Amino acid sequence: MSGDTDQNASEFRLNIALGLLSVVFVVLLAALVVRVIYPRIKSERVEAPTHLISNIIQIQVLNGCGIPGAASSFTNKLRETGFDVVESGNFETFDVKRTFVIDRSGNIENARRVARALGIPESEIIREISPGFYLDATVVVGADFNSFNLN
Repeated sequence: MSGDTDQNASEFRLNIALGLLSVVFVVLLAALVVRVIYPRIKSERVEAPTHLISNIIQIQVLNGCGIPGAASSFTNKLRETGFDVVESGNFETFDVKRTFVIDRSGNIENARRVARALGIPESEIIREISPGFYLDATVVVGADFNSFNLN
């Protein structure tokens, strides 16, 4: 009987160890799946010109639809993603239908990274290089702002 008890205890410990290893394996597998499905978006500049202070992409967010809080939602999402929103305010008009990104630095890849982070199609990126702005990109929030997943 004593031999059976020792064997049962040994099997029990082995089952617990296998159970714990299974849980660890499942957690690691889930983490891998999440990383593949939701890859990290790089928020660093592709090229860091010497006249710019930071190596993080610097952005201006402007409300082009006139709905209070629209630009704040985009600002929060960009900051959570690691971008540096240095200015937010209102666009020159409030009749913008579709949200778009303006490349200010001449490095289109930085504007693409901003667009990808927000889910803005690449077709909605325009180039308007403004070296005096000391910004990489401007996001102009349009009336379609509710169609973006900013949570």
